[in-house]
Amino acid sequence: MELANYKACICEGSAENAIIDILLDYDLMIFKREEMIEEEVLRCREGKKFEQKYLRKGFKDKISVIRILDSRHENFKLSKAYADKVDVINVVTAPEIEMLIIFNEDKYKEFKKSAKKPSSFCKEDLKMAEVKSYDFVKNYFRDPMVLVTAIRKYHEMSRVPRGEYTLLDLLR
Repeated sequence: MELANYKACICEGSAENAIIDILLDYDLMIFKREEMIEEEVLRCREGKKFEQKYLRKGFKDKISVIRILDSRHENFKLSKAYADKVDVINVVTAPEIEMLIIFNEDKYKEFKKSAKKPSSFCKEDLKMAEVKSYDFVKNYFRDPMVLVTAIRKYHEMSRVPRGEYTLLDLLR
């Protein structure tokens, strides 16, 4: 994965945001917070809104937009004026980011049998009512190496289509 000098990291939810913050805070990613627009994770999922809010600042160099999302089908449309100035990289966490907790808890087999969504399994079976909240995830993965191990397990067990990126690709 080749990234431009300027980076924008966009997360779709609070749990994803917490995970990226942990990885950034412990310098475990292939880029640093200082290289990011606003030096923080952004929560702007729509291409047009991102363009209006951030791209009109007149960056000289190309920008890599790294999107952390669980859907392979979510579009991020920018106008033609920015097509050659922005490189959009989708990092897919399908089916849901909560899979990291399921792998960390060593409950993958039980999860598969349950036929539930990962977040529902975490809430109902693992009794983690706040599984989607930033603070819960930040506290749960307070040891960053536990998070890295979960990311590796998740990647090993996932069927990653050719050309698609996962969180593992963002690790140093």
